[in-house]
Amino acid sequence: MIAKLEGVSKEYIVGDQRLIALQETTLQVNKGELLLIIGPSGSGKTTLISLLGCVIYPSTGKLWVDNQLINEMNENQLARLRLNTIGFVFQNFNLLAPLTGEQNVMIPLQLKGEDRQTAREKVIHALEMVNMMDRRKSLPKQLSGGQQQRIAIARALVTDPKLILCDEPTASLDKDSMVVVMKELRQLADNGKSVAVVTHDPRLEEYAHRVIEVNNGIVTETQSSNAFFSPKK
Repeated sequence: MIAKLEGVSKEYIVGDQRLIALQETTLQVNKGELLLIIGPSGSGKTTLISLLGCVIYPSTGKLWVDNQLINEMNENQLARLRLNTIGFVFQNFNLLAPLTGEQNVMIPLQLKGEDRQTAREKVIHALEMVNMMDRRKSLPKQLSGGQQQRIAIARALVTDPKLILCDEPTASLDKDSMVVVMKELRQLADNGKSVAVVTHDPRLEEYAHRVIEVNNGIVTETQSSNAFFSPKK
């Protein structure tokens, strides 16, 4: 187990109204699995992944990430936990346009204060894991959408995080690029990482070990233990 929600909910006060973004939820995220979080826009799935990413605090219940109780941590502690334990992959890649792929992957290590030689070795390893060494000197504008997303995955991997959170990672990709990216993410999970993917696309279910659905802030598990996974060629 890498993360656990125990009776967790999230609500916001908007004017004189109380908006419940996530109903009371108990959920465990395990090592070595790809967890698919599926649901329509506004269902609460982004709130759920924001909680797992230690970006927001729960309103009720208890949340643990990497055996640390998030409820009791301050903002600086959460920032360190995110930097050292969690890798984020976003729908729109969030690569810095003036920097090469290699330089974009280097950013988290610079934030950690890694020495240059060690950082370079880690960057090369991360790029090799997503088969992007041949494009490491390219700027984002010189890469396809699928290639940009693979660079973004390498950036998430470079700190060797225990938990990788992906928010609609294939929404901007064509079908072929989607297959490549999801196979990469599934391989990471099969090799021991915890990977959680938020999506509205049911085509991604075949890549998951577990599938949970979020609708109107209510979380239900719909599929478990995909032992017969056979990725498309």
